[in-house]
Amino acid sequence: MQKVHSDIMTFRGSHYDLGVETGKWMKTTKLMQNREKEWKKRLPRFDIDVNETHAIFQQYAPQIWEELMGMREVLELPIRQIVFNFAHYRFTPIKKDSGCTVFLGDNYLVRNYDYHPATYDGRYLLYEPNDGGLAQIGPTSRVTGRMDGLNSAGLAMGYNFMHRKHPQDGFVCYMIGRLILELCRDTDEAIRLLKEIPHRSSFSYIMMDKHNQHAIVEVTPRGLDVRYDRTCTNHFKLLTHENRNYTKESKARLAKTLKQTDIHMDKMKAFEVFNDPQYEIYSKLFSSWSGTIHTSMYQPETMKAWISLGENQTPVCIDFNQWLNHNELDITSLHGEIDTDIAFASE
Repeated sequence: MQKVHSDIMTFRGSHYDLGVETGKWMKTTKLMQNREKEWKKRLPRFDIDVNETHAIFQQYAPQIWEELMGMREVLELPIRQIVFNFAHYRFTPIKKDSGCTVFLGDNYLVRNYDYHPATYDGRYLLYEPNDGGLAQIGPTSRVTGRMDGLNSAGLAMGYNFMHRKHPQDGFVCYMIGRLILELCRDTDEAIRLLKEIPHRSSFSYIMMDKHNQHAIVEVTPRGLDVRYDRTCTNHFKLLTHENRNYTKESKARLAKTLKQTDIHMDKMKAFEVFNDPQYEIYSKLFSSWSGTIHTSMYQPETMKAWISLGENQTPVCIDFNQWLNHNELDITSLHGEIDTDIAFASE
């Protein structure tokens, strides 16, 4: 078992200034060195276009482009390298097969983030912008993205990987997660955004808002469909023609989730079911890009977020409303254990 930690960072201010602070944080870690090592080991199967990426951000989220420019100032990197690593809008996937399981209770969303530890930032961010966009809480992905989170309007979001067949030009999953939290106040707005933006690959995006309205949006670069269900693993239920050939493990994990959950289940019991390996939803397949790195839970109506790193952990609870009311956090890091010797990207 390896002891792991994630920094908790809080910031209020402009996106540009957030980029500056993010750049400073990155300089205290090995994230960029490790990322460069990864690119040397595997040739990126995509291209970028700086001008077109700038144009797409001006259309949907110009503030996030300013965040990239703040990072560029501190890291002193060429604009192409900033766009390559952190804009997450790609042409012509690098993504391996991965897991992830989500369950929607009557008023909460709980999920396991299953992927490869060497891609994990090790940073949990609370951010309140003053230049547009909604405040957000949750773990960061590839520095500027989000794999799950909650925003100040009471919208919670997570996503699950489906397949990497036939990618097209568009945003990748973790930037789409960020855009949902940055721009959408409820589930209906998130559905409309997902219908509008270009998608790189195939994912399901799961949302629940403060009115407990929820949806699972099945997305491919070629189209999307919406189901009002409460469980999601790694295969489509509506866009079945888009599923990858091998869905046996995903369907088996879904069956285990359905058997051990119900809509009225106590949220802390649901968290235990996801975080304790004995229930066989938590995964240890880290070398196969599908081990559980964190378990997170969001309750939109109370604006509370829970998270734990690794297995069998008592989750840390953060009252997002309290922080938005300028009651600062009394913790600066998360700690846990994962059953692998693969280190986080920042370590």
